[in-house]
Amino acid sequence: MLHRPGARAAARPESRAQGPAGPSTHSTGSHSVRNGSSGLDRVGSAIRIAILGTRGVPARYSGFETCAEELGARLVARGHDVTVYCRVPHITYGGRTYRGMQLIKLPTIRRKHLDTITHSLLSSVHALAMRYDVALFCNVGVSPLTWIPRLAGQRVVLNVDGLDWKRQKWGRVARWYIRATEHTATRFPHAIVTDSRRVQQYYLERHGAPSAYIAYGAVPMTVPPGPHLTRYGLEPRRYVLFVGRLVPENCAHHLVDAFAGLTTPFKCVVVGDAPYAGAYIRSLTATTDPRITFTGYLFGEGYRELASNAYCFVETSEVGGTHPALLEAMGLATCVVVNGTPENLESIGDAGFAYDGAVGAPALRKVLERLLRDPVMVVEHGRRGQERVRQHYSWEAVTDAYEQLFRGLLRSRATEEPA
Repeated sequence: MLHRPGARAAARPESRAQGPAGPSTHSTGSHSVRNGSSGLDRVGSAIRIAILGTRGVPARYSGFETCAEELGARLVARGHDVTVYCRVPHITYGGRTYRGMQLIKLPTIRRKHLDTITHSLLSSVHALAMRYDVALFCNVGVSPLTWIPRLAGQRVVLNVDGLDWKRQKWGRVARWYIRATEHTATRFPHAIVTDSRRVQQYYLERHGAPSAYIAYGAVPMTVPPGPHLTRYGLEPRRYVLFVGRLVPENCAHHLVDAFAGLTTPFKCVVVGDAPYAGAYIRSLTATTDPRITFTGYLFGEGYRELASNAYCFVETSEVGGTHPALLEAMGLATCVVVNGTPENLESIGDAGFAYDGAVGAPALRKVLERLLRDPVMVVEHGRRGQERVRQHYSWEAVTDAYEQLFRGLLRSRATEEPA
């Protein structure tokens, strides 16, 4: 019988400092297991971990991929054995390992509604024979598959991300499916992870399911101007930046339309792209404003160089939990402006500015006008954001929380095995 997270009265959530209020790492489950070594043997030693449900690493797409890379690399550095399942052809990196992580590359069906689920199904079946201790799934949409690794005695954790059914890219049937997967998310895995307090509250109130709150992380740093600014004709602190997938629910049009109404010599830089969103991207790039630059995808040092030297960073998304790109901009001491969703406001605290997403571009334009008039305030809030990342969004603290969660699950597994 499969049990929902929090089903056993004997299990208790544990806390660790991470995020503004600190996450609770909740571990339960009562499925008896066998995978070649006892749970007790694994509690204090290296853990064999698989990460499934993302496109894989190196991170080249969304927050899940960033989490897989940053978390996986740090777990490896702590002596754990980490395998990341990578989606071909999306991942073109040719190596079998990356930052110490083992890579397993499997194909998928490149259709919007089938891409993630088919690859996750293949990955789950493959994982059955791999003797992992913990299978970490990312994306609530794959929750119907999370029972599969349990057949091999593996402990299963699911990071549900935000409320994915709100995304405009999904039609009626897809939205129904994603909402239905919230139910299986609270039944099949041994534990679920939410990356914002708002989403954690939603799962508790709607489904009666406690979860481990573990936000994403960022690394405080600064990157000097370099070749990427030169490539796009940019001057430090003389442009406004957006970074993200160019899909309707990320609302890049708020920034494009707002900036077109500003009288300023500053530029606007839009970094990102997206599959399956051609019509929306064409509507963005149809602007005739010569101050607006679209770079397409940009990762690694190039992305960090642009984010570190921007006047301000604008997070326009109207859905999702904690956005890694937002935290990374804060970590780079760049002033941030967000669509005023509860999740975004939770992330910035008093270290940024917000606009009314329901009003859209006109509301954002007013905030940008204010910031363009006050560069001292912009610098001060950039510093606040970087300090907030140091205090609440360290990748090391994120890794601590996941490691504690995994060990708690293995400890509960050990108590279930017969002597």
